[in-house]
Amino acid sequence: MKYYSTNKQSPLIDFKAATIQGQAPDKGLYFPEYIPQVSEELIKNIEQYSNEAIAYEVIKPYVGDCIPENDLKKIVEETINFSIPLISINEQIASLELFHGPTLAFKDVGARFMSRCLGYFVKDQNKKVTVLVATSGDTGGAVANGFYDVPGVDVVILYPSGKVSSVQEKQLTTLGKNIHALEVKGSFDDCQQMVKDVFANAADFPHLFLTSANSINVARWLPQQFYYFFAYKQWADKNNPPVITVPSGNFGNICAGILANASGLPVQHFIAACNANDIVPQFLQTGEYKIKNAVATISNAMDVANPSNFVRIMEIIGKDIPSLKEKITAYSISDEATKATLKNVFDQHHYLLDPHGAVGYAALEKYLSTHSSQKGIVVETAHPVKFYDVVEPLIKQKIEIPDSIKQQMESEKKSTVIDNETEQLSAFLNSK
Repeated sequence: MKYYSTNKQSPLIDFKAATIQGQAPDKGLYFPEYIPQVSEELIKNIEQYSNEAIAYEVIKPYVGDCIPENDLKKIVEETINFSIPLISINEQIASLELFHGPTLAFKDVGARFMSRCLGYFVKDQNKKVTVLVATSGDTGGAVANGFYDVPGVDVVILYPSGKVSSVQEKQLTTLGKNIHALEVKGSFDDCQQMVKDVFANAADFPHLFLTSANSINVARWLPQQFYYFFAYKQWADKNNPPVITVPSGNFGNICAGILANASGLPVQHFIAACNANDIVPQFLQTGEYKIKNAVATISNAMDVANPSNFVRIMEIIGKDIPSLKEKITAYSISDEATKATLKNVFDQHHYLLDPHGAVGYAALEKYLSTHSSQKGIVVETAHPVKFYDVVEPLIKQKIEIPDSIKQQMESEKKSTVIDNETEQLSAFLNSK
């Protein structure tokens, strides 16, 4: 398998090079030169396959011969060694819980896969590897956990000051050792642009081996397909595939789902559930892709004004707008509607959503109100405790804090505050 840049100005490279480079030299995102098809036998008999076998079959064509079979199987097994259950909420809606990993967020799957692939690829490098990542909330914690104390690897995480939850911030800033948190006075889009600027000028850092751990990296993005296959494995009515609603910020998660569908996974329709950052819902309505400043919301991990991975969705559907509209419906859900949905689902169905899942649930309800014969899945991306300061006042009770993060909540925050200027990021990197 070879990968090309979405800007079409960089040479084809293999999975190893795409993982190490992160972003293409022409500032595009790497994309597979073809979309491999999963076997009909796997889809037909998916309940008879283990999750490890499904994930290996899905990812194998994308990796090619860059990682030997036994090593890749080991990486896959370590990536998904926690449960990903599909939980029924009511007769029409189920929740795919992606928060049972070490940092209680869906980013654990991609971060664990990428960290292990990168560790395999760079073990013989003579330069220290620096993983540079921008986060709107959960990516940073998952990447920090995946790379913590890995020899020869430094991790530099940029996050927008005051725009991540208190739990997310603790997960970003308390590990220390090889994990460095930069608290940026700006938005996630500022953080993301600073990271892109550094990669575009990687020659300015000859002493560093720079790579990315955002969903712009194929090794972070591609394994997110796994849990869509796991959802279908648990879906009861195989003759009536689900509508899947995905809380969407940078659009890497829903893009992976659409890729899985293009590979042969049965899905009725996708819903991009957005908060007030509504660039994609507006684009599907008006045909105008109008970039605006990011708006801060209670579903902060989705506070992205210019989603990087939307370009990959356009690659999958051949840049055909009618095909895009046939594949995806997008809704913008307000904070008020998010809070009301979270409270109503808890009161009526005794199921606790996090704010991002509540955005997804509200969007799915809106879609099903005009498609009553269909049933759907909400991709529940994070444990509600990560947003206890939002959730607890709504449900009027405390959320039990899992043991996995109790110690982090009591640990001291360690971060370096910088302005939203690439020069300050460059200065930090050059000081290392």
